Amino acid sequence: MTTAFTLPDSLSLDDLHTFLARAAAVDDGAVRLIGAGGVLAAYVGVLSPAGLLDASPTVLGLRTYALAEGSEATFDSVVPIRSVQERLVRLQNEVVDPTAAVVVALPPVVIAASWAAISPPRGGWQAAAAVDAAVLEATAKAGIDEVARVIPTGTGEQIVQKVRSGVWTRPIDGTDGVPAGAAFAALTLGFLSGEEPTRVFTVGAWTRLSTSRGHVLVKRRSSLL
Repeated sequence: MTTAFTLPDSLSLDDLHTFLARAAAVDDGAVRLIGAGGVLAAYVGVLSPAGLLDASPTVLGLRTYALAEGSEATFDSVVPIRSVQERLVRLQNEVVDPTAAVVVALPPVVIAASWAAISPPRGGWQAAAAVDAAVLEATAKAGIDEVARVIPTGTGEQIVQKVRSGVWTRPIDGTDGVPAGAAFAALTLGFLSGEEPTRVFTVGAWTRLSTSRGHVLVKRRSSLL
């Protein structure tokens, strides 16, 4: 059983820490870490439906990292974000040579997360029209403002979820049904990059938004198909 993975240098270590810090600000529950073929895939949950009657899509963030040369680690673990962050901070404080490989121990505690049981397709993606980063940023910020404005302090969780579902399920203007929640994920996870267009791909119930900084994966509920 694999209990650790090796990043090639401290730059990768810092990048992973930044990504998880952004993800934790949205949902500090879990991160799914998959190691295979010399690549680490880090999935985080951004939005997910609360119950069978919630039509919200599942929205995931994904960032990939090259593992150190020669690494044969193979694993698929869902672990607490905070536990991984604590390990990364300790390793950052111990860095002596920024170019040296860094071994990161996987947390021993495995947790459950409903979104982590959903795996996006590996192939079959078809390109759709790209979306400007400015459109995604504007959509995300408008949604954040709307949620903050509509939900008063002390509102019950059920009402909060209903409002968020209504805001983030809405399609982004000018797209073929890409939900606003995808824009929220792209902005909050730091995937939007200046003038770089965001490429869009689809397969079945899935939509993927990709930039050089990462990927947002959206799975629509079957009732929305």
